[in-house]
Amino acid sequence: MITYITEIIQLTEIEFIYCSFVVFLAGIVRGFSGFALSAIVIASMAGTLPTVQLIPMVLFLEAAAGIVMLRGGIRDANMPIVWILSIGSILGLPIGLLATVILPVETSRIIALILILSLASLQLFKLTPGTLGSKTALYTTGIVAGIASGIAAVGGMVIALYVLASEENPRSMRGAIVMFLFIGLFTSMIWYIIYGIMDIRAAIRGVVFTPILLVGIFIGFKLFSPILQNFYKQFCLILLVFISVIGLVRVLI
Repeated sequence: MITYITEIIQLTEIEFIYCSFVVFLAGIVRGFSGFALSAIVIASMAGTLPTVQLIPMVLFLEAAAGIVMLRGGIRDANMPIVWILSIGSILGLPIGLLATVILPVETSRIIALILILSLASLQLFKLTPGTLGSKTALYTTGIVAGIASGIAAVGGMVIALYVLASEENPRSMRGAIVMFLFIGLFTSMIWYIIYGIMDIRAAIRGVVFTPILLVGIFIGFKLFSPILQNFYKQFCLILLVFISVIGLVRVLI
């Protein structure tokens, strides 16, 4: 059975087992935190598959995660805020894509990751100015997230920073991130189709790994208990720091 699956998705058995573990782990984190699925999968599988093949596959996984978490996201999120962030992101995305023509991709990514690492670290140690979670920052964050998505595909992490700086409860924080990522799927799909990134192989891989992802998300749901919700913000900030550091190491080495 495994041999048949690996032939379809064009991976060796060892690669399939490794990728399955990564997707499972990413599912747990996504189910608990509401984000980081793409970052974990791309960072962990980049040595196994080319990034250009990973990106469309991850979009399918994000779509599956978004659909499963949609009901809770709608229930818990502050949707007026989510819509402002989403619209701002749509406006900022073309600017980010234009910046990739002017700046080297690696330079853009380094700048974005250093910014996220710095702000996440400041929040973690409670040194962030209160303005980060203000109304003014709300409109700015959406546009910056779009720009960050265009130049380094880290728009979701920018949104997470804003949400974690707010005074919302953990459920509302997670719901807002989930809904932003879900809405962003449609914009991403359009751009991927325009650039010809989507293909049948990516779709097949997404279908094969989706059941594994869903098991991980279910476990993440269960971990989002009233007790562990008290550590939600700290966990997410540490996760952002970790992902940023790994991303910088990959770019610089």
